[in-house]
Amino acid sequence: MAVVMVLTIFVVGVIGYMLYGLSLIDAMYMTITTVTTVGYRELNGPDISNTEKVFTMAIILTGVSTVLYTFTLSVQVIVEGQLREFVGRRRMDRKIGGMRDHVIVCGWGRVGRAAAGDIIQAGRTVVVVDISADRVADLPMPSIIGDATLDTTLRAAGVEHASALIAALEGDAENLFVTLSSKAINPDLFIVARARQEESVKKLSRAGADRVVNPQELGAARMASFVVQPNVAEFVDVVMHERSMDFRMQEVEIPEGSPLAGTSLRDANLRQRAGVLVLALRLDDGAFTTNPDPDTIIHAHHVIIAVGTDEALQELVEVCA
Repeated sequence: MAVVMVLTIFVVGVIGYMLYGLSLIDAMYMTITTVTTVGYRELNGPDISNTEKVFTMAIILTGVSTVLYTFTLSVQVIVEGQLREFVGRRRMDRKIGGMRDHVIVCGWGRVGRAAAGDIIQAGRTVVVVDISADRVADLPMPSIIGDATLDTTLRAAGVEHASALIAALEGDAENLFVTLSSKAINPDLFIVARARQEESVKKLSRAGADRVVNPQELGAARMASFVVQPNVAEFVDVVMHERSMDFRMQEVEIPEGSPLAGTSLRDANLRQRAGVLVLALRLDDGAFTTNPDPDTIIHAHHVIIAVGTDEALQELVEVCA
């Protein structure tokens, strides 16, 4: 803005002096010598009019102060290291602008950090949004410093091209605003919202959140499961989140035009072709069919939930493609 102000005064000065009869080069010379307080001489000499004197005084008052302000600001930026931060921020903005199908994590608290860690471990790209510059300092992933409830901040994070968003801010009201704004910008965005209060779950769902998570309830359920069924709970944790076992669980959606569409699980023979065990099948209506019957017909957009090694699951993805 400071540079634009200086250029504006320069252009106005050149045009004004040209209207008073100076040539282009003389008008430029007169403007620069005036705003820099050099002031060698007035090119019009004794023929200078009163209106031209008033115009020159206006250029001096506005131009000198603007140039000094711009110079002071430039020195401050360089001395305080803000220039490097500005260049780095511009480079990061360009990087985020080129991203597609990434995941936006709003709120870099305990929940946001834990969620981002699992998402990155799964091989997805994450953009972090937080209002505190200290919390996102030196992050290895791209970040946006700003209020996540504002459309401008969400657009800076590339919400138009993102595939999913996690609203993990401290308050339910803030997460509600993030959900509403994100869905308005990108209706196809998959949103997972955090809720602290039970009454906020339905509100977030009505606002457009595809999934609403209450960390307190999930934590309590997990603690109870370790008491009631400790081996089952630990097995699920290991399969879902750890790499210490040779196999893990994964979901694969059947795309349009897949060779498996229209065939039965028996004919697909995924155990033999890919080496995976099909645990469940999610149908078009969202219902789960656990331990599905071999004669179940697979259709496009069905989701296969299977367990197997990394190589076997990758083979499953290729077979379904």
